[in-house]
Amino acid sequence: MRIGFRVLLTGATLALIAACTQQSQQQPTTAPKPVTPTPLERGEYLVSTSACHDCHTPTKMGPNGPEPDMARQLSGHPEGVKVSPPPKMTPGWMAAASETFTAWYGPWGISFTANLTPDPSGLAVWTEDMFIKAIREGKHMGQSRPILPPMPWPVYRNLSDGDLKAIFAYLKTIPPVSNHVPDPIAPEDVGKIK
Repeated sequence: MRIGFRVLLTGATLALIAACTQQSQQQPTTAPKPVTPTPLERGEYLVSTSACHDCHTPTKMGPNGPEPDMARQLSGHPEGVKVSPPPKMTPGWMAAASETFTAWYGPWGISFTANLTPDPSGLAVWTEDMFIKAIREGKHMGQSRPILPPMPWPVYRNLSDGDLKAIFAYLKTIPPVSNHVPDPIAPEDVGKIK
């Protein structure tokens, strides 16, 4: 009897394995097709993952400390926020940031993050070519003064033309914020701030 039961159990197990194998071979094995994002979706993804909000969106104090003020999303340094004299740098320190994380002080002087919204005080007059050239060459509007730290344009210039076009296309769709960002302050003029 024991041998008969083992033979029956082994046979049933083999039949089950064969049935599962045959069924899995009959199942279609088509992989889902990848979804290609639109340029606007790609631009939004790149802006949200490339730390653009970290500097270009002013912060406000929230319950857990500084947080992006999305009512002023990507509008740069607030025109009404005047900078005070920066702290004296001690050995081992290279830069300091304002309370809104939109003004930065270092050996280059004081830089202010740009308004990236499609307002006339921001990117309204910019063309796609100007934007790409600015990122590729590190020049404001693609031709004038240098883009100053902490803007990591030397990293972003490695993005593809398609990615830079997608970023620019997305920036043209966000709500415009009227905000005239001040010009940078040269190192020799930092001491004149009162």
